[in-house]
Amino acid sequence: MNYKKPYIIAEIGCNHKGDMKIAKEMIYMAKIFGNADAVKFQKRNNKELLTDQQYNTPHPNPANSYGNTYGEHREFLEFDLDQHGILKDYCEEVGITYSTSVWDTTSAEEIASLNPDFIKIPSACNNHFEMLDWLCKNYKGEIHISTGMTTKSEIEILVDFFTERKRNKDLVIYNCTSGYPVPFEDICLLDILKLKEKYESKVKSIGFSGHHLGIAVDIAAYTLGAHIIERHFTLDRTWKGTDHSASLEPMGLRKLCRDLQATFKALTYKQKDILDIENVQRVKLKYKK
Repeated sequence: MNYKKPYIIAEIGCNHKGDMKIAKEMIYMAKIFGNADAVKFQKRNNKELLTDQQYNTPHPNPANSYGNTYGEHREFLEFDLDQHGILKDYCEEVGITYSTSVWDTTSAEEIASLNPDFIKIPSACNNHFEMLDWLCKNYKGEIHISTGMTTKSEIEILVDFFTERKRNKDLVIYNCTSGYPVPFEDICLLDILKLKEKYESKVKSIGFSGHHLGIAVDIAAYTLGAHIIERHFTLDRTWKGTDHSASLEPMGLRKLCRDLQATFKALTYKQKDILDIENVQRVKLKYKK
């Protein structure tokens, strides 16, 4: 297997708590301390995405809510397009790639106007074909899509959709289990092999989006062939919000990036039977008849 260099995405999402200062600090920490390749936010048009009932219903977990209703909660955490432009500019200043998940067509149109290197489609919206069609026709960058809570036949329909529009070589599909956090037995890493077997020749890359605890699983995902690794990122796992408990703090992200780079260097074949580093030991230690 020819391993590509790991590409690590720190998913900030809404872990910034609606605060631009915190968002910028997270960008800075992801790059300068964590050594990640990219950060990823979220963009939603909540009036378009939610029904009136969903918008006006209280958050299902009031302890995590930033408003009296779920709609108010989502609006509190939402950055507008100008703010996303500021964040993208700051990413360029720091030297890290900016990206965003989009949940609806309006958000897709807005973020595409910023021309990021890639746009992410979350598992919840990978069947939003109106939005996907607009992106295929109007956005020239990579389109990354998670496949949590998605059947095998739905994944096939998704890849066929991009292939018919001649955009499959800009498509990255991620193995993913939708849960926060996901227990190890539900991560199902071997599905990466199924994605590779069926789609590696059709799409640009295979990725892994993890919502689990720790960093051991990500190394395994990489060795199985998912060279793009996405993990939720926070400055404090005890902060209020759904995603923080399944996120990496700065030291966790730093260790993940370190270990993935080390694994990349180690995944080679010996170029000769006795390496130079071994020859010294062979002369000194090898049993002599």
